Amino acid sequence: MNTNTTISKSRYFKLILILGSLTALGPFSIDMYLPGFSGIARDLDTTVAEVAMTLSSYFIGISAGQLLYGPLLDRFGRKKPLFIGLLVYILASLGCVFVNDIDTFIGLRFIQAVGSCAATVASISMVRDLFPVRDIPKVMSYLMLVVGLSPMLAPTVGGYVTEAFGWHAVFLILMCIGILILLAAHFGLPHTHKPDTSISLKPKPIILNFWSVIKEPQFYTYALTGAIAFSGLFTYVAASPILFMHIFEVDAKTYGWIFAFMSLSLISGSQLNSLLLRKFSSEQMIFGALITQSMISVIFLILSLNDALGLYETIGMLFLFLSCLGVANPNTAGLTLAPFAKNAGSASSLMGAIQLGLGATASFAVGIFLKDSMVPMTVIMMVSTVLAFIVLNIGRRRIKVKY
Repeated sequence: MNTNTTISKSRYFKLILILGSLTALGPFSIDMYLPGFSGIARDLDTTVAEVAMTLSSYFIGISAGQLLYGPLLDRFGRKKPLFIGLLVYILASLGCVFVNDIDTFIGLRFIQAVGSCAATVASISMVRDLFPVRDIPKVMSYLMLVVGLSPMLAPTVGGYVTEAFGWHAVFLILMCIGILILLAAHFGLPHTHKPDTSISLKPKPIILNFWSVIKEPQFYTYALTGAIAFSGLFTYVAASPILFMHIFEVDAKTYGWIFAFMSLSLISGSQLNSLLLRKFSSEQMIFGALITQSMISVIFLILSLNDALGLYETIGMLFLFLSCLGVANPNTAGLTLAPFAKNAGSASSLMGAIQLGLGATASFAVGIFLKDSMVPMTVIMMVSTVLAFIVLNIGRRRIKVKY
């Protein structure tokens, strides 16, 4: 469907808003409870490091759930698996409201993640269904604008809610958000993909289907490039409570505002990408973004090793680093999905699983190594960026047919 010619601007705007909301559900669920880490540790009689494991379990849950929903979305259409996933998310969020121990909390966060990733996979699959290939990077930039609002709003709202009503109230709000998104998707989104009974849900055909996606050079080049680079964002998210509230000793409200400001980096990067795509190709945008990000990450590491960064300088370096992700990510996602029409669900889920699996690994590494210095965070960011650039340059030599 070419949205530029077949639907009105208002319809186009509504589609972007709903698809963006689906995509933003996961980030919102990650960011909103971050200001409550200290309170959660105190109420559940544990440590902040243990509470951070709920973040890692969420990343693992999203990564695992991606592989679950891909075949389901291709087999049963987009809406039915989406609604089931959202119901799981809603019930798990309600469970978090009444949690009394850290182990149960970790488990419920995993289940909550499995539910929420249905929204992520479905939204990306619908983008491939609804829009022509040439428009996907632009549409992804618009989705990034909506997604970028979640880390702007979530920790700020979470900080005030936590202070006024306690951290349990955050998960009650997340449950209500899940209900609203389910209703919006039901009434506002079309059926974009008919159920395909030829797609088997037996393990062997699913694995073969995934393998057919993985062996496409354009897929593994841009999926890996995007995932490795994007793990820098997961590194920042996992490190930020310790970095700002422990190392720089800011309070929960101030942390929320810092996190909100930082989200402007992704928004500005994605919107700059929309403008630059008028003159440059997606391939050129990715190359330029990673070159710039590599230089920033090296400077960031050198400055942190020499203890030359205060609070404001750290915020500035992180802002520049994340802005590059806002430019690169829509293009890597668009080029990753471009070769796939029939099995866009499987391709989308596999792309997400790789991205979130590497993100979970990065966040777990942050939990282990980040204590009283930002150096481990900057090391992980630099390694991920340089490695993504290397993968891009090796992989794109193998792409023979461009879409």
